[in-house]
Amino acid sequence: MKRNSIRVAAMIEILYEDNHLIAVYKKSSDLVQGDKTGDLSLDNKVKSYLAKKYNKLGDVYLGVVHRLDRPVSGIVLFARTSKALARLNELFRTRQVTKVYLAIVRELPPEDSATLTHYLKKNEEQNKSYAFDYQVKGSKEASLSYRVSGRSERYYLLEIELHSGRHHQIRAQLAKIGCPIKGDLKYGYPRSNEDGSISLFAHKLEFEHPVRKEKVSITAHLPEGDIWDLFIDAYRQKRK
Repeated sequence: MKRNSIRVAAMIEILYEDNHLIAVYKKSSDLVQGDKTGDLSLDNKVKSYLAKKYNKLGDVYLGVVHRLDRPVSGIVLFARTSKALARLNELFRTRQVTKVYLAIVRELPPEDSATLTHYLKKNEEQNKSYAFDYQVKGSKEASLSYRVSGRSERYYLLEIELHSGRHHQIRAQLAKIGCPIKGDLKYGYPRSNEDGSISLFAHKLEFEHPVRKEKVSITAHLPEGDIWDLFIDAYRQKRK
């Protein structure tokens, strides 16, 4: 194992691991899978970790099950076997995975809790999705439920359950109802976050294990930072 690979392996936080799956904590600066930027991606960091831990000399298999936008932090799940990847892909496709996110917004939503259904159309050139109240050519139905889970002097914490997995879905749907996520310039928030993140966090995943057929529940700790600290104690009390 090369020295730089050992260093990379130490840079990730493992949330769950067994012979078939591995879930890690994604920082807002992490890229899940390699792209044209050439930046070191999270999947390669995980491969380095697995190679070191299990003393693998050849290529390490790792399947990308789902992705988070680069400025988003939280749980990312990978498959360690092709069998697990195929079965997890089916679970995600058939909406048998519970996906809970947290988002910080400045504007109070119209209702304290609601289910939002829109039709999202992706603009490839802008790398942005637009939400419509009705179906338009090339659009796909998108659904999520939210509830206001915390309040501070200037911001609101939303707990979101994602029912589908469209491009920039939460960002686009919240912007559509006048509640862009803090720091999300692309979807209408007026100012960026200092670290380049947006205040959207993949907090929890629940699903049936693809091999053992038992329930798996993975929860990630909230990000560090003053904005999240406004809500962390109150949110923990609500979850007890």
